[in-house]
Amino acid sequence: MELQNLELIALVQRAQTGDRVAFGELFERFERHVLAIAIRRLGDYAEAQELCQDVFIQALTKISQLRQPEAFAGWLRSITNRMAINRVVRKSHDQPLDNEALELNCIVEETPLENALEDERKDRVREGLAQLGDVDRETLEAFYVRGQSLVEMADEFDAPLGTIKRRLHVARKRLAKHVEELVAV
Repeated sequence: MELQNLELIALVQRAQTGDRVAFGELFERFERHVLAIAIRRLGDYAEAQELCQDVFIQALTKISQLRQPEAFAGWLRSITNRMAINRVVRKSHDQPLDNEALELNCIVEETPLENALEDERKDRVREGLAQLGDVDRETLEAFYVRGQSLVEMADEFDAPLGTIKRRLHVARKRLAKHVEELVAV
C-alpha cells in the first residue's frame, strides 16, 4: 500500500479509539469531498454545509462500527448520499406552502354556480346574436370573436373607419337589448 493509504488507515484507527485530533484531521481531508456531494445532491450551498456537519457528526458517532479503516472514504460517501436523500425526502414533506403556491394549486376560484351562470350568459349572448341582423352580427363577430382591429374590419367590410365604429356601437346596443329581453322572459 502506498504511504497516503497507510496514513489514512492510521488516522481512522486512531479516531476509532476516540482520538479527536485524528478525527479532526479526517474532517479536514474529507470536508470538501463531502460538501461537493452534498451540493450536488441538494442544490443549495447553505443546506449542503449543514448536511456536511451532520455527516461528520454521524461519522464521529459511528466510526467505531467501521470494520475496514481503508474503506473510510467510501463509507463517508455512502453516509453523505444517504443523509442527503433523507433530507430531500423529509424537506419535500415538511415545507409549508407559501400563499402564492396555494393560490396557484389549491384554491378554486370558480364555483359550480359561477360556471353555470357564465354558461347561461354565453347562451344568452348566442341567442341575442342569432336575433341580430347580418351586418350587426358580422360586425360583432369580427371584433369580438375573430379579434380584428377596427382598421382590419374597415378593410374587410370595405367601409370607412367611422362607419365601422358606428356599426360596432349600434350592434352592441342592439345585442344588449336582445340579451335584456331574454333575461326578462
